[in-house]
Order: sequence, then C-alpha cells, then structure tokens
Amino acid sequence: MDRHHRQGLEAAAREARYTAFRQALKPEQVLVTAHQLEDQAETFLLRALRASGPDGLACMRPWRPFASGWHWRPLLDVPRRDLLAYARSNELIWIEDPSNDSHDYDRNFLRHQVLPLLGKRWPRAVGALAQSARLNAEASDLLLEEDIRSLHRAFLDEDRRTLSVMSLTALSSARRARVLRYWLRDLGLPPLPISGSLRIESDLLRARADASAGFAWSGASIRRWRDQLHADWDRPPTSPTWKTQWDGRTPLQLPDGSMLSLHDGTGNPGASGFDNPLEARARRGGERIVLPGRRHSHSLKHALQEYGVPPWQRERIPLLSDHEGRLLAAGTSILSAFLKQWLDERRLRLSWTIPSRS
Repeated sequence: MDRHHRQGLEAAAREARYTAFRQALKPEQVLVTAHQLEDQAETFLLRALRASGPDGLACMRPWRPFASGWHWRPLLDVPRRDLLAYARSNELIWIEDPSNDSHDYDRNFLRHQVLPLLGKRWPRAVGALAQSARLNAEASDLLLEEDIRSLHRAFLDEDRRTLSVMSLTALSSARRARVLRYWLRDLGLPPLPISGSLRIESDLLRARADASAGFAWSGASIRRWRDQLHADWDRPPTSPTWKTQWDGRTPLQLPDGSMLSLHDGTGNPGASGFDNPLEARARRGGERIVLPGRRHSHSLKHALQEYGVPPWQRERIPLLSDHEGRLLAAGTSILSAFLKQWLDERRLRLSWTIPSRS
C-alpha cells in the first residue's frame, strides 16, 4: 500500500482494497458491498470539500462496471441505524476496524464530528446530502449524453485515439473539457492533471497547423498533428532489426503490443490468409513503394508525409513485404497497388489496432 498517496493514507487503503477485489473477482461476477446512506453523505461532503463538479458529486452509484464484472451497492438508501438493528436482531457477527474510531482520518472526522453536529441543527441532513448526490448523478448522466455525442462528432475515423481539432474548438470551453476527460477515460488513460488541461487549451489547440506540440503525463501523452489530437500511452519505437513471417490467418502481435489483422468487411478473420507468407518488419530507411494509380515507385518517407502519418507513428509503423522484398504496405493506410488490388478482389482489409493498456 502506498502510504505517500497524493490523496493520503485513506485513498491508498481504498485503492489497496479494490485492487485485491479486482484480483479476486472472476468474469461476470458481482462484488456486493454494504455502503449505506451515511457513507453516501460522507462521500458527498468529502467531494464537495475537494471542489468536485457534478460528476464527482454524483458520488457512489448503485451499479458500476468493475474489473471484468460489476460492483453492486444495494443499501445506499438504508440508514446505518437500520442496518445495525437488523444485524443485532439476527445476531450477526461482524468485524469492526479499530481505525474507524480515529478522528485523524477525514471520513471518520465527518462521521463522528460533523454529521452528528449537522443532524442536531438539521435532522434530515444525511438524507438531504444523499439526495443531492442522486440529483448530481442525474445531471451527470444528462451531461454525459451530450459529451458522448460531441465526442463521436469529433472522431476523424475508426481510430478512437484521434480527434478533430476543428470539431473540438467549435465546442464551448466547458463542454470541450468534459469531452476530453471522457475521451481519456474511455481510452483507459490516466486523468489529466489541471496543468494538462491548461496546456491542451493554450499549447495544443491554439498551435499552428504545421506545429508538433504535445503534453505528457503519467506514462501517457496527447499530441497535436495538423488538425488532429492523438492520445495514447507512450510506446517505444520498434527496433530496426525486428522482423517476422506472417501468413494473415491469425492476428500478428507487434513489439509495441499493437496488432495487425486481415479480415473481411464484417470483422471476421481472413481464413485463407495471404497466398504466400509475408515478412513483417520495422522501417530501416530508404524503402520505396508503388502506390495505387502510379507507375513508378515512390520514397516511403515522402509517402508517409503525403498520407499524413504522424512522426511518432512512423517510428513504429509495421511494413509488409513479399518474398521478393517488394514493399506492399506501411501500416494500413499506405498500401501498394498490388496489395490493394489483391484485397479489393477478395473483399478483405488490413487493420492495425492498438489495444488499451490493461
């Protein structure tokens, strides 16, 4: 457990507990916890004291995806006194954590000092705070619906790691901030620090179209390239000595964890594969390719620029060559005339997918 967690020992203990639950939970299983009304009220006050917006003030939801299953909190509307009365009347046995009596921790201070004091002045304070959490959850859900619509309008293609700068700048700054936060969460990337949000606004969205600006944090990065924002985990360039054979029948995992696959229009694998195995390898420099509609070969370096492949992807882009050494593809956006015709005739396509880090 990280005792130097940025949000303190309580947050570190919570993360340690849920890490253990994630490791124990099997696919489609449900973790059930006994969080109750006072827990929700305490969470609301803690989030409010941290200046949370409606997403944070929505607090604990009854259901949420968790690990490869679900987390269910069926008792959020039940007061603690009712649970204690039930447990005692049925002679249930439970374990009390001694640390629950310490007022050194924020949640315990609220539980033992603040909420009882509020209850003396406002007897329904706990229920009112929990109701505020429910109202914020409704507001958060409504905001999320438009966030998702705005995000989908900003996608340039099927690559969900790339957004249109023009579409983003058409949004209000508040909506844009929400869309970016949801985008990163959907990709499984770490939350942006406050400085990151400011840097994206000032350095990336306002950068010249021909500039290459970026912001890196916690092993991830957002980069500006032309009218695009790209977000991903930082990935090392592929070693120039890497190469392997690929028949196309099953997906090929590349050194950075990404996958090359051959499939039909419905996403099913191309069962027969290539006529002959191809060589997949890294760029070494000096490659040339015959592009569709052209008679002569062109420098791959110039083709990468022409097709708008971002510089950091050029360091990792996989190349496919036939047994004679002819370059057939660079990634999936740059195909040779021969390979494109071969794919079109069989109604197949190549995909280069980059799975999220687990």
